[in-house]
Amino acid sequence: MLSLWGYKNMDSAPPTTLFFAQNILSGNAEFWTLNDNGQIIGELYIFWKLGDKDFADGKNRAYLCAFRMKSEYRGKGLGSFLLKEVLEYIKNKGIQIVTIGVDETEEHNIRMYHRFGFTNKIKDCFEDPCNVDSEMKPKASPCFWLLAKSLS
Repeated sequence: MLSLWGYKNMDSAPPTTLFFAQNILSGNAEFWTLNDNGQIIGELYIFWKLGDKDFADGKNRAYLCAFRMKSEYRGKGLGSFLLKEVLEYIKNKGIQIVTIGVDETEEHNIRMYHRFGFTNKIKDCFEDPCNVDSEMKPKASPCFWLLAKSLS
């Protein structure tokens, strides 16, 4: 993952990149991708446990983070495919609730998440638990919504 993000090693990576890498190495996060001819065109991360239990509690609730698709691949159903696959995987792990963050101004993403059942707004968030400072503490962020979906 570090090389995909343009870093040679952990020493050269900024705190948020280190946070992702450390969580993947420890098994607390997973990195899912879609590829086209060896090029990553979409990505999505699963976090099993975070400091804020509303996001992920390590038992019954997981958090989806950094869901991205390259612009030229949007609108073709690929993002929906990736999200469906990840949700099925999480459900098969016995997780009951999945959360995802969305900026309140991203109407397209809100509509898509609602289509997938992320209709329960947990709270307004002003810190992103996956965007950390040099002390590995969550940074302040513009307001975004934490949405949840039941998998049962």
